Amino acid sequence: MAQDTAQQAPTAPATQARALLPQLLPALAVGVGSSLLFLLVSGLAEQLQAVLWESLPDALGIGRYSVVWMLVVLTATGVLVGLVVWRAPGHAGPDPVTLGLTAAPVAPGVLPGLLVAAMLMLAGGPSLGPENPIIMANVALALALGRRLLPRLPGALWPVLAEAATIGALFGTPVAAALVISEALAGRPTKGVLWDSLFAPLAAGTAGAMTTALVSRPTFDLGLPPLGRPHGGDLLAALVIASAAALLGLLAVYAFPYVHRAFSRLGHPMLALPASGLVLGLLAALGGPLTLFKGLSEVTELTRDPGAWTAGQFATMTVVKLAALLVAASCGFRGGRIFPSVFVGAAFGLTAHALVPAVPESLGVAAGVLGMLLAVTRQGWVSLFTAAVLVSSPTILALLCAASLPAWLLVTGRPLMQLGKDGKAIR
Repeated sequence: MAQDTAQQAPTAPATQARALLPQLLPALAVGVGSSLLFLLVSGLAEQLQAVLWESLPDALGIGRYSVVWMLVVLTATGVLVGLVVWRAPGHAGPDPVTLGLTAAPVAPGVLPGLLVAAMLMLAGGPSLGPENPIIMANVALALALGRRLLPRLPGALWPVLAEAATIGALFGTPVAAALVISEALAGRPTKGVLWDSLFAPLAAGTAGAMTTALVSRPTFDLGLPPLGRPHGGDLLAALVIASAAALLGLLAVYAFPYVHRAFSRLGHPMLALPASGLVLGLLAALGGPLTLFKGLSEVTELTRDPGAWTAGQFATMTVVKLAALLVAASCGFRGGRIFPSVFVGAAFGLTAHALVPAVPESLGVAAGVLGMLLAVTRQGWVSLFTAAVLVSSPTILALLCAASLPAWLLVTGRPLMQLGKDGKAIR
């Protein structure tokens, strides 16, 4: 028996490798395709944004970010998105309040309306990111094409590949995709070791990230001064800022179902979305143009010269952007919550720096983003990763890991910023 076992053991790794290799080329194809769709949607949205916020107001002789123009464009965006949600096949996908980073596949016929609604939202200024609609579209396309072209591969593989590929494309690195997938796999039985389960998703995420990097060279590094040798004051600051940001994020999380219920009472997307567009325009008038859009370019501008704003201005932008995220996510705009949450956390951290100059800018931003993302997403690895890459300072990692502990105790077991189909918060 021992001899038979010895003869069979060497074949196991080869068998496992043969099981993984057929997934490699499909994973690479899904990665490239998912990234190209993301780049296409983002590129079209950027062109439309330039028309709405630069060419058109210039031609009309109106200030690009005047109060009147922000009210007009955001309300009009609500009207146009409402029209798409009302009339497009499949109503541009399910209610986004029920969605996280992962979502059940939708019929391919729903995708045109979903992508048009996402492009209008990205260009028009509501405080949401592209992640949810792009992931949903890539999952639907990968599943439909994969089942048709390669029916022998497991059907459950295609959504995972598409999610990993899109996350890799969005963040510009496959590490983000690996962290999201590994967190999703936690507690689930996996065949073989963890890296066997991550093999194909990591290949898809790598292909997605590389494709995006070759075309647009994305970066999350804000160019803040790196943190030097940390000391006790830095640790205290990280603990306090991350925990305070998490508490602020939880306020929005708890308000989420109530705000959604208020817009739902309007009873029709052509009422709810224009009304929310008007509210977003009023918020933009209060917080300024930096509180518009998904927030990634805006947070770069915010951190380019932190001395240009006071603590009160940073605090105002923090509250306004969080309120804008809450409204946009509650009323039916198709978009995700991660990127605007990064802006909120960064503005919160810069508020702390402005109040207490001894708090380094990079530490304030990273800790604020960490706490806010923990509250909004409840995904620890992604929150840590995003906070760390924003400042590109290796010495900050230990501080962020320490800061994540009390912040996690505050958010764990609390509701998610996501509702079930019954309209109740998911825990």
